Amino acid sequence: MKYIYIIFFILIVNCAGNKVSNYHGSKFLDEKYNKIFINKTNKNDLLLLIGPPSSISDFNKNKWFYFERLKSNQSLLKLGKQKIKKNNILIVELNKDGILKDKKLLNLDDMNDLKYLKTTTQKEFKKDGMMYNVFSSLREKINSPIRKQQK
Repeated sequence: MKYIYIIFFILIVNCAGNKVSNYHGSKFLDEKYNKIFINKTNKNDLLLLIGPPSSISDFNKNKWFYFERLKSNQSLLKLGKQKIKKNNILIVELNKDGILKDKKLLNLDDMNDLKYLKTTTQKEFKKDGMMYNVFSSLREKINSPIRKQQK
C-alpha cells in the first residue's frame, strides 16, 4: 500500500507543476505592431524587426501576414485539452516602393465562431421525369454492345 501512495504522490507532483504551452509564429506581435509606422517603415525594416512573413497574399504580393498563436493546457481534469490564450494576426500592406501603406492587428476578440447548418439539399432529380427517361435510354444504348460481348 505504501508503494501505491508513493507512486500516486509522484504522479500528482509531476503533472500539476507547470502547464505545457505551444507557441506558433512570431512572438510579441502586439509590441512589434507599435514599433512600425505608416509611410516610414519599409520592407527591410519589417524583415529586421519581425522577420519573414508567415504568409504572403496570392493576389497582392505586397500584402504580408504574420501569425502568433499561444495554446496552453487548461487543467489536469480536462485531460490535456488546450485553450487558445493568444491569437494575433498582423496584416501589413506595402506600396510599390516597399514602404508601409497600411497595418492592421487582429486579436483573439476578432475571431468569429462559425456555425454550420445541418440541413441537406434535396435533389430535384426524379426518376419519372422526361430527362431521366432520355438519359436512361442513352445509357441502355451505350451499354448494349458491352452486354453482347460479355455473352
